Parts: sequence; structure tokens; C-alpha cells
Amino acid sequence: MTVVYEDNHIIVVNKSASEIVQGDKTGDTPLSETVKQYLKEKYAKPGNVFLGVTHRLDRPVSGLVVFAKTSKALTRLNEMFRNNEVKKTYWAIVKACPKAEEGELVHYMVRNEKQNKSYAYDKEVKNSKKAVLDYKLIGHSDNYYLLEVDLKTGRHHQIRCQLAKMGCPIKGDLKYGFARSNSDGSICLHARKIKFIHPVSKELLELTAPLPEGNIWKAFNQY
Repeated sequence: MTVVYEDNHIIVVNKSASEIVQGDKTGDTPLSETVKQYLKEKYAKPGNVFLGVTHRLDRPVSGLVVFAKTSKALTRLNEMFRNNEVKKTYWAIVKACPKAEEGELVHYMVRNEKQNKSYAYDKEVKNSKKAVLDYKLIGHSDNYYLLEVDLKTGRHHQIRCQLAKMGCPIKGDLKYGFARSNSDGSICLHARKIKFIHPVSKELLELTAPLPEGNIWKAFNQY
């Protein structure tokens, strides 16, 4: 965990691919607890530290996560995420070159809770939710392509599912059709940038996460 930004009301950290944002049935220490411990030690706080989870990233995904340090910030941030007032930009490494260098993907997604997987359809089907994202090809290495993705909606596994539907599953993402897993259990999807109005000070924040370690990402450092 690396702190990218912090003030009295919020803290933004760069999550590594193996971390979970909130506790789950694995019993592994979640990122939220790691951040709480960091704040407790940094400010020598007695008792419980308040920390609000405003959004999540899938466990194998790396990148920026915003936490609230005050209840005032939490209420406002929750509302902003709900109203799509937080602009999130992701980088994804894929093996297949998309047919068009940029475009908008619109699908209707259905989540299967048992499989912890989502399915994308071209037309509206029962229990589906509309999913929209913009993508752009911004770089390539000898073997892979780098896509920049702007999320317009926040559906379960949305980027993973929609890119796979387009024929470009994310490197390492076995669940959505990539041939091989990554050795560290990650998938090559990184929450690279986030842009929003600060919930209390009202200033515009634009934050960028450093790229994950590893040779596959090193090839795209210049972008």
C-alpha cells in the first residue's frame, strides 16, 4: 500500500493486486484495516480510527482507492460515486488488438452471484443492467496492447467482462477467457487515474497511481 494523497477528510492509496478492499470470507486482512492501522500509528490515535469505504476494486486489480476519514466526507463521497461524479480511468493490458482503436462499449450485464461472474449481452435481457465504457488504444509492446478505459457506469466486473466480450480479455484474467494466469495472481487491470471535486474543500483533485512493479508494466512506462 502506498499513500497517494491525504488530508483531514480523505486518504487515497495505491492498492496492490493481492489486497482486498474490505473483509471477506477468506479472513485475510483487508486494505481498510491496513489503512486504519497506518492512521492510528501516524497520528498516535487511541481507540478506534474512523475510516469509510467509498468504493471497491476487485482483488486481482491494482490502483487507486479512495477512503473517507470523516463521516462528512463519507456521506458526500458515497453520493458522488452513486451519481457518477467521480471520473475513474483504468489501464488494461490485452493480447488481442481491438478492431477499432477507440470506441464506446454498451452492453447489458447480468451478474451470477454463485459464479461471482458477470455476463454481457448486446440487448436488454431479464435482470440486466446497462453498462457503458469508453476505451482507447494508447500503446503497445511486442506482444501486448495497452487500453485506456473510462468507466461511465459501475457494474460488477464491468471492464473485465466488456473487454472480453469485445474479444480482448485482460492479461491474466482466466475467469473472462484469458489463456494463462499471471504468476502473482493479478490481472493486468490498473485503476490509473481518478478525478473528482473534494467533498469538503470543493477543490478539483486529479490523482495518478504509479504503475505496478513487473516487466509486463515496465514496457508501458513511457505512456
